[in-house]
Amino acid sequence: MNKMKIGFIGNGKSTNRYHAPFILTRRDTMEIKTIYARNLQKTDWARIDGVTYTDQIDDVLKDPEIDVVVVTLPHHLHYDYAKKVIEAGKNCVCEKPFTATSAEAKELFALAEEKGVILQCYQNRRFDSDFLTVQKVIESGKLGDLLELEMHFDYYRPEIPESVTEFRPEWSYLYGHGCHTLDQVISYFGKPDRVHYDVRQLLGEGRMNDYFDLDLYYGVLKVSVKSSYFRVKNRPSFVVYGKNGMFEKYDKDGQERDLKKFYLPEGHADFGMDTPEQYGTLIYYDENGYHEEKVPTVKGDYGYYYDALYETIKNGKPRLVTPEQTILQIEMLETGVKDLK
Repeated sequence: MNKMKIGFIGNGKSTNRYHAPFILTRRDTMEIKTIYARNLQKTDWARIDGVTYTDQIDDVLKDPEIDVVVVTLPHHLHYDYAKKVIEAGKNCVCEKPFTATSAEAKELFALAEEKGVILQCYQNRRFDSDFLTVQKVIESGKLGDLLELEMHFDYYRPEIPESVTEFRPEWSYLYGHGCHTLDQVISYFGKPDRVHYDVRQLLGEGRMNDYFDLDLYYGVLKVSVKSSYFRVKNRPSFVVYGKNGMFEKYDKDGQERDLKKFYLPEGHADFGMDTPEQYGTLIYYDENGYHEEKVPTVKGDYGYYYDALYETIKNGKPRLVTPEQTILQIEMLETGVKDLK
């Protein structure tokens, strides 16, 4: 097998929690060769067997064996380091939020095209189990014509906004969490006809954005993306309404829950899986009358992102995440926070 060899710029939580565990379950098709870290003395994360760790970035950028470099640094560094990767002639995956502005994103995609390399945002949340289950229900046709979809990403963490005493767009809640949920909507429904933005600073001006409620319109269908730091009780992860019925799922994807406990996908067949008590409920009418049933949750796997990346880099298949989708999302993030101070 022609393995895809991967280098990382960054050795923090993103690399070790949201990338490496899934790559390590695909040892027949890919491997992590080198991880660049500015401080090799930090031992926050265990070393991965067989991986070279370096504090010399050229060990990643100038290694002819490395097929793709993944940038997992804090997002204010994404533009600069993605540019370094592209200029070195390497394919690049960049964590989200991709860049601070759509202008930066457009510049990077143009540079990647000029250099003949692939640049792509890491949109692993397309493979959340709850989102995949919603797609399964919609495509079953049991809901009929879609009318409304609500998706919620809630916390009760008031200490986070209360600790912030300035407003910076790129550090807003919309940027930090809308980069997940908005991509899910764009990936499935495409570009909306119009968007209504309700993006707030609940603690007042000069504080962080800690709430957002965006409505995306697709003809008759309205898709609402809602999040808050001040929700003592979470709203359902997804609620979908159609002419014939509705689907509601409370519990979010379980992959992050297990990762935080260091219960990793390799060697655990039940990783990220829901119990029957966590299944969503589908209620609908058809020619036989009323139905109410539990829907088994579709298995989520962030490694599906890397499977698709392998096919793109090694076999020339279309990209999973297109430049147009990434730019559209950042334009929406920019628009949502433009009037905050």
